[in-house]
Amino acid sequence: MYYFAYASNLNQKQMRERCSDSKPLFKAILPNHKLIFAGWRRKWRGGVATIKPSRDEKVYGAVYEISERCLRILDGHEDYPTVYDRFNVLVIKEDGEALEAVTYIRREQSEETKPSQEYIEVIRQGYKDWGIT
Repeated sequence: MYYFAYASNLNQKQMRERCSDSKPLFKAILPNHKLIFAGWRRKWRGGVATIKPSRDEKVYGAVYEISERCLRILDGHEDYPTVYDRFNVLVIKEDGEALEAVTYIRREQSEETKPSQEYIEVIRQGYKDWGIT
């Protein structure tokens, strides 16, 4: 199955540690959504990334091929289904082809919060890993 990563799981080192059998495939865009930081996570000492619908905006990310086992591991890291829900989204590959992938979206988004510098650096490394600017 395909998994769309848009935040810390873009970091390929982190993703390998979480799901050793995941396979990085390609960059992709989720149209009509925007990246925000909401809530607070003890692990990251600040707000965490999520996405929400937003007309004419887009979220940059990447697609991994993952197994059912990996999905269950990610469920644990994302506190599914209490903190994050899993959704199928239609992402656009660099060649313009649309592809369905699973992603996680935070349930509670009413309070946008500042992420920690450590969390931002993990995401930033993921952007570098994928060549996302």
